[in-house]
Amino acid sequence: MSHISEDDRDQRVLRVLREADRLPGPDHLEFPEDFDHPRAKELLTELHARLEQAFSHPCTVDRHVQDASFHALVGVPAEATGAGVHIGIRLSNYADLAVVTLPDPGAHDSLDDAVARGDLTETDRRRVEDALSDLGFVTVPERLLHRPYDGVTPLSGFRNPDHPATWWTRFFDYI
Repeated sequence: MSHISEDDRDQRVLRVLREADRLPGPDHLEFPEDFDHPRAKELLTELHARLEQAFSHPCTVDRHVQDASFHALVGVPAEATGAGVHIGIRLSNYADLAVVTLPDPGAHDSLDDAVARGDLTETDRRRVEDALSDLGFVTVPERLLHRPYDGVTPLSGFRNPDHPATWWTRFFDYI
């Protein structure tokens, strides 16, 4: 079995981000014109069920996200995790992208970093990654999302030194 380097994985994910950025969309940045709301709802329901089963504990789900480039938040409570830290998952409206945050967005560059710092056990990582990948989600490392946004949408012209647009803004934030 061949091992894919972190750099190779990052390059693949960056390609997916750039492809998703070019999807035709309406006059806003919240979702592409072919966004399938019923399918997204079904995937969210399935992900929620899989995480509850994997962690043997009720998980939270916020299906009422509005004015954002993501449609849902799923949470695994701290008491259900081996490290005692809340696991959050945001599901983008684009290309079945997902990001895992521990305990909050920006706390870790990647799941490797979270495991190394003790905020995520390898077992819990596998549970989350397996649930996401089984449903076809691409998990994006946070370090890639915090890069300055230089894509094709009007966000690329957004210049605010206190809050510059990033790839996080494009795919996982309120717009």
